[in-house]
Amino acid sequence: MRRVVTAMLSAMAVLSITASLALGASVHLKGGKNAKPAYTDNGLTLTAAAALSGLGLENTRITILATANPTGNCTNPGGESKVPGQNPAPVDVAGSQDFTPDQIKNGNLAFTVTTAPPTSPIPGAPDCPNTSWTESITDMAFTTATLKVQQPIPANNADGTPNLTANVILTVPCTLSPATSNGGVPSANVTCS
Repeated sequence: MRRVVTAMLSAMAVLSITASLALGASVHLKGGKNAKPAYTDNGLTLTAAAALSGLGLENTRITILATANPTGNCTNPGGESKVPGQNPAPVDVAGSQDFTPDQIKNGNLAFTVTTAPPTSPIPGAPDCPNTSWTESITDMAFTTATLKVQQPIPANNADGTPNLTANVILTVPCTLSPATSNGGVPSANVTCS
C-alpha cells in the first residue's frame, strides 16, 4: 500500500511540475526584450528570419503577412510598348512554414518564412490605358509585416484556406519605415510591438 501511495504522489508531483511548466511557458522571440525578426526584401517577396523560445513540442505554423506598395508596368496588346503604370494600390501577401515537434529543441526553433509573390499580371489591368493591356508588378516596397505563430496547427477553414485566427500563441506586428528596397532591411528601419 505504501508503494502505491508513493507512486501516486510521485506521479502527481510530475504532473504538477509539467502543468506549471506548460502554464509558465511564454513564447517569445529570442534575443531579449527588444528582439525583432531580420527582414529581406527579395523584390517581389519578403523573408523574415528569427528564433523562438518557449514553444511546446507540438506541430507549429509560422505565417508572415505583409503589405507593400507595388511598382508596375503596362504592356500594350502587341507587347511592343512597356510603359510605367500608375502604381497599383497596396498589395497584401502572405506565406507560411510548418514545423514538426522534432524540429523544436528544448522549446527553441530558428525559422525562415517567405511570402508568396503577388498576383501578376493584375487581372483587368486597372492602372493601364484599357483592359486589353497587361499590367505586371515588377517590384514591391514592403511597409508592414506581421508574424503569427500557431501551436498546434489548426484545421483549415471550410473553404480550404488556412485558419489564421485559431491557436495563435504569438503575434509580432512590425512597421518597415521607410518602405523597403531590394536586399536586407536595416534593423533600424524595423519597429515591432
